[in-house]
Amino acid sequence: MKSGPERELFDRYAVRVRPKLDLVEIPDARGAVAEVRRRESAALLAACPDNAIVVALDEGGRTPDSMAFAGLLDRWIEAARPLCFLIGGAEGMDASVIARADATLSLGPMTWPHMMVRVMLAEQLYRARAISAGHPYHRAARPQD
Repeated sequence: MKSGPERELFDRYAVRVRPKLDLVEIPDARGAVAEVRRRESAALLAACPDNAIVVALDEGGRTPDSMAFAGLLDRWIEAARPLCFLIGGAEGMDASVIARADATLSLGPMTWPHMMVRVMLAEQLYRARAISAGHPYHRAARPQD
């Protein structure tokens, strides 16, 4: 990520998350849409260890609330395997990524730029770890009808 406000926000959460959060970027592919999607998806999968728990961020994925996400993250971390969250590029991800994924998550039905998805995912990872630790960062109260 280039320096700028998105990088600063990402770093703000990434340095506080345990286990450590690493960002691995793959180069943008060039060519026809299907070829770009295929190449970038292959590169995403190649960046993951064979035994990794792979979580693809996809509009068709589950949309857990923060408490449920904290529970999922706890289970994934307890599995003692590398954990890889995959964010697709501008052309999206190939079906091979979804087929390999152990889980798919969605940040909602809106389309977000991948730079913002990185920040939102980092914040949710930090929030989930705070929830699991009983830290007051997460305030679940909302108005009642």
